[in-house]
Amino acid sequence: MPTDAPSSLTWRTQSKIHYLDYDKILLTALVILHHVSITYGAPGGWYYKQPTTDAMAKIGLTLLVATNQSFFMGLFFLLSSYFIEPSYQRKGDQKFILDRLKRLGIPLVFYSLVLSPVMNFLVYRYGHHHQVTFLQFLAGYDNWIDPGVLWFVAALLLFNVVYVLFRPRYSLPDALKLPSRSSILWFAVAVGLISFLVRLIFPVGWVLHPVGFQLCYFPQYVAFFAIGIVAQQNHWLDQLSLQLGKQFFRIALVMVFMVFPLLFIVTTKLALPMSSFNGGWNGQSLVLCLWEQITGISISIALLSYSRHHWNVSNVFFNTFARSTYSTYILHPLIVIGLSVLLADVSIEPLIKLLIVAPLSIILSFIVGKLVLKLPGADKIL
Repeated sequence: MPTDAPSSLTWRTQSKIHYLDYDKILLTALVILHHVSITYGAPGGWYYKQPTTDAMAKIGLTLLVATNQSFFMGLFFLLSSYFIEPSYQRKGDQKFILDRLKRLGIPLVFYSLVLSPVMNFLVYRYGHHHQVTFLQFLAGYDNWIDPGVLWFVAALLLFNVVYVLFRPRYSLPDALKLPSRSSILWFAVAVGLISFLVRLIFPVGWVLHPVGFQLCYFPQYVAFFAIGIVAQQNHWLDQLSLQLGKQFFRIALVMVFMVFPLLFIVTTKLALPMSSFNGGWNGQSLVLCLWEQITGISISIALLSYSRHHWNVSNVFFNTFARSTYSTYILHPLIVIGLSVLLADVSIEPLIKLLIVAPLSIILSFIVGKLVLKLPGADKIL
């Protein structure tokens, strides 16, 4: 994701940011896996679907995407905001905003006007087998404002603008100690309760068009964005101990492999509607909101702690792709869609296709993302 980490090395040593780059590689791979999983049976919106009919497989894929959703985009917001304050201090208001408009706005326009029509054509022509040319498809195409997966970039641009508007009026909190485990868990509960209230109005699946925001998840995104800024100011990531990471890792394991299955078992036994999980004044929505935040925050802390202590050394292979996570994120839908429609008519179980498409999508997306940076001017934007 777009940060100013490379040029922020005046305030931190190079060795202290390797693990953040490597975390972004992992999160980008999880995003790709997430969308491949939706293609072949997990719940969620995506361009093209060919879901499996295997009930157990769907349950497993649901657990995977629910766990991903609990933390991966929120952690992206945290990592993206972590370097904002040094960049803001170095550039000032005008230059900072112009830089964000270039690095976030140009990819948004490119995705909407170029990538989105191409991907929708691939699905329409080869996924759904409509015999039309690309020009014929464009003649009837009316979805020119479509950020797709770059809803994240649109939200990040909005958050940056809000930051610049309010930053001169308020001083950032300084000398704050890393919160205790209990304080972090209470914070997770608070964000969960706010999410529950938000979903009374904006349930899961409700999308704010044309920007593509699912507001049901935004309480966490806003919270993580703010935490990233405060964490940098107070060096919280440097204070993450392995012991704390292990404690939250154990909490995450309980939440993922015990609480989540139990929640659905109880729902099934009591014959409660699954749609209640999407929102509303009911226990299922409340418990799911609390589960998401406790799980997501636990996984985030466990990952940041582990990576800080074990990945904080230069790795030539990972360094090759760390610079291209942003371009990989932008282009991965094209790769996922291309591979999935290529296998659309192959008569094999969708789960087998998932096992083929998932690793190929991750590998090819990173390769293409790396190659794109070699285009003239691309490295100035991406």
